[in-house]
This record gives sequence, structure tokens and C-alpha cells, in this order.
Amino acid sequence: MSGTQEPLVEVDRLVDELDRDDPPTLLDVRWRLTGPPGRDDYLVGHLPGAVFVDLDTALCGPPGAGGRHPLPDPAALQATLRAAGVRAGHSVVVYDGGDGLAAARAWWTLRWAGHRPVRLLHGGYPAWVAAGRPVSTTAPDPAPGDVEVRPGDLPVLDAAQAARLAAAEDAVLLDVRAAPRYAGETEPIDPVAGHVPGAANLPAGEYVGPDGRFAAADLLRERFAAVGVTEGRSVGAYCGSGVTAAQAVLALHLAGLPDAALYVGSWSNWVADPARPVATGPTPGR
Repeated sequence: MSGTQEPLVEVDRLVDELDRDDPPTLLDVRWRLTGPPGRDDYLVGHLPGAVFVDLDTALCGPPGAGGRHPLPDPAALQATLRAAGVRAGHSVVVYDGGDGLAAARAWWTLRWAGHRPVRLLHGGYPAWVAAGRPVSTTAPDPAPGDVEVRPGDLPVLDAAQAARLAAAEDAVLLDVRAAPRYAGETEPIDPVAGHVPGAANLPAGEYVGPDGRFAAADLLRERFAAVGVTEGRSVGAYCGSGVTAAQAVLALHLAGLPDAALYVGSWSNWVADPARPVATGPTPGR
């Protein structure tokens, strides 16, 4: 199992693959923005053989001026993945609690790190349980992996690049937060409300359901085209801290638009510098 694979895998297909001589490595990345820790859920039950990897402390760097979920240190990420049994060129399947957010950021992080054979279990842990598949409370002790982290396999944006993209006539910067946060009507997490001037709003609920299942490719293309995202235009995505936006990058990939860049620091990084402009209201506000 090597090379680039389609980014989603359904439960039945995963069951078949797990019965093979060389099954994919499973990573449980369940996470909630406001807690409790995903490891608590993992200990109650997980896919047999899955290793828990924490989004906040292992797949992201420490929060700070770079945002609430900045890029991880490559050496630390490599150590984490090797401890979880991730092998170079070998298939990895990530899953979360069902909304697809943490799993999408894990998918994005492994792809950014140069590990291409990684997929997301569509529907996450709830889909596995709903299919009547077995769960385990035993934490495995995998043989150490040999994956090598080589950052840069997926494009990223910093604040200056995001601003240029938002201002360009031949590009689109997507803000995938809920409309009231985009408009600056409310901001439950970060200290300043509003959006990057010039960014277009496409709330995540427009292309993915609350169960983490994505719309069909033709509908995804339609939803993205409605805000100006079409083939040949440069595209970037941001959210509050780069988790929901990673899911947007995955959705764009599914829609046949695989080159979208992630503004990893997202709004939490943008507002860390009070000199950066802020737009409010329901329109881009260039």
C-alpha cells in the first residue's frame, strides 16, 4: 500500500483492508475544541489496533503568536509518528469523533509532512460503531515506524500571503467560519471579531455535514464556484485556528481542486498583530 490514495475510506473498505497481511496503520485523533481530551474517548473504546495521537500537542505546535494550532516541529512530529508505527510509504487511516475536523487536520498534516498514503475514515468512529464493527479498550504497542517528515508537500500561507491572496482579482481566500463570526457579529474565541479584508465566506456547513460526511464532488464544485473558486484560480482557506480550514482543503481536493493553500495560523494569527486590518459585515470588504 504505497503512493497517493483517495483521501476518504468507507467502513466496509477499511474492514477489508484490515484483514489483509499488511493492514493500514490506524491513528485515533479524536478531539474537541473545548475538551475534554480525546484520549478519554479513546480509552473507553477505539478501533482495534489504533494508536491515539493528540491533535493539540502532537500534530500542532504550541499556541502563541503563530496561532492556536500552528505547524508542529518537524522533528517532534516525526518522533510522534514513528512511535505510532507510521512507516514510510505505508497506508495510514485517521479518524475522529465524527465531525471530521481533527481527522482532516491530521490528514493535512501528514500530507504536508510528505506522507502521501493517508486517508480519513468517512464518518469517523461513529460510522464504525454504527456498522457493528468491534471496538477495543487495549492500547497497542506498535513496532516503531521509519517515516521521514519532509515538510512542504502541501502549500501553506502566512499572514502576508493570505492578505495578498485576498486582494488579488484572480484568487480567492476562503473564510470557512460561521457567517456571524465572519461578519464580526460575534467572536467566541479570539479577541477581535471580523475577517481578513477581501476574504469570501463559505461556512463549512455548506460542504460537509455535522456527521463529517462530505457532499458529492459535483455539489462541492457548485458550492465552491458560488464564491468564486474555480479551476485555475489560486485558492487559500482559513478559519479560527487552521483546523476547520484543513477540512476545507480536503473538500477542495475532493472537488478536483487539489492545490488550495492552508493559512495555518488563520484568524488566531491574523489578530495577534493589531496592525493588521479587519473587515466586518457580510461581504468581503476589500
